[in-house]
Amino acid sequence: MNVWIQALRPKTLMASFAPILIGAALAHADGQFHLLAVCAALLGALAIQAGTNLTNDYMDFIKGADTADRLGPIRVTQAGLINPKRVRSAAGIAFFIAIGIGAYLVWRGGTTIVIIGLISVLCGVLYTAGPYPLAYLGLGDLFVLIFFGPVAVAGTYYVQTLRFSTTAIWAGLAPGLLSVAILSVNNLRDVVGDARVGKKTLAVRFGPTFARIEYGLCIAGATLIPLILIYRNGRHPLAFAAPLVFFIVAINPLTEILVKGAAGKSLNPLLGSTARLLFIESALFSIGWVIF
Repeated sequence: MNVWIQALRPKTLMASFAPILIGAALAHADGQFHLLAVCAALLGALAIQAGTNLTNDYMDFIKGADTADRLGPIRVTQAGLINPKRVRSAAGIAFFIAIGIGAYLVWRGGTTIVIIGLISVLCGVLYTAGPYPLAYLGLGDLFVLIFFGPVAVAGTYYVQTLRFSTTAIWAGLAPGLLSVAILSVNNLRDVVGDARVGKKTLAVRFGPTFARIEYGLCIAGATLIPLILIYRNGRHPLAFAAPLVFFIVAINPLTEILVKGAAGKSLNPLLGSTARLLFIESALFSIGWVIF
């Protein structure tokens, strides 16, 4: 069981939880919170990410991106902890579960949810699978920004209220940018190994300095988004606490990456630190938006 939990990469699942939390908070503030829809959206998002993580574990091993020399956490397929076929099957089961959960959301939200759900599952598979995997083309950052950001937040808001909101789309940029920040740390750490196997992440295409700048810009963007939303809506001033606390906590990882130039295995703790930033910003913003 511990090995399977490791395969699911639980620390990364915050990228699915955070946008659902924000979407729920926005709907609650508008008096249209729907608990069952939120729970279904959360479980569906977690299932899609679990399927994506397992597919990534399997495909990076098959393509030779994960070797015994990898600098990041152990990958169960490469380490021989789980048979590759079982990992592949588990990924399929996760996506199947996501589709099953999505049936309720489709019943509630109609064709719009069908489109969002199918594209999300397809991109989850094609992130590292297929002849032109997104992660290997340098499109992973864009996928993460869109689907762990505006799509997740606006989609969660929609299944509760049955209408779209520009506020939800704007709000989704913050968790989307922070999820990209997590990915940029991962890609910065693996830049040498990825280049060797032809995995052309943005860090490989444009160099480690680009990845460091990308990280800084993502943190800056996530700090500004709540301020923009408060200004646009003219209310929810308590949400102002989110960027203040968030930026203070972000100073340490920013220093490690931009000033001290952390590289290789020393970047592993910063993956967890950035995931915590995602939780802090999302939780504080949601609480502030709901309370006042």
